Amino acid sequence: MRVYVPLTTPGLAEAYKAGELGPGPLTAYAVTPALREWYVSDDIEELEYAALSRAAAASLRLLAGSPGAPRRRVVVAVDVPDGDAVADPGHGLGSSSLGEVRIASAVPLKKAASVHVDSGEAEADVSAAADALGAADHGDDDARFVVDGAEDHELLWFGVQEIPGLIG
Repeated sequence: MRVYVPLTTPGLAEAYKAGELGPGPLTAYAVTPALREWYVSDDIEELEYAALSRAAAASLRLLAGSPGAPRRRVVVAVDVPDGDAVADPGHGLGSSSLGEVRIASAVPLKKAASVHVDSGEAEADVSAAADALGAADHGDDDARFVVDGAEDHELLWFGVQEIPGLIG
């Protein structure tokens, strides 16, 4: 199963140094039954993109709590055995945790398929979105518009071998 682990740039640097994403339990995003039902598509590429987008939103939340981190969302795509990624069946449709799964233990970085990171052009919008996230969560429409501005930026794809250049 492909899962998408949200991180920050410092989190990616820690994972690279340790050789693993962890420690567990890890929160990740995947194509879960609830995500399939919410997204209403059978196209696996579209569903995986939706899971990646959910992980990017979670990375933004990590950035909001890490003011010193570079303002770029980071998501690592990792392949894990199906039974290792467990969705909480208690989360309903429309929940902020749609597509969320838990992985009990650390995952070796060698299981990573790719890394997805914002471009430098997205930094200002991502920074503004991280700052506006709290207000958006409390119903501020202007703040929601700012958060949506970050979501308009596509994450760039990088091979795992490119991590040193991303964290350097």
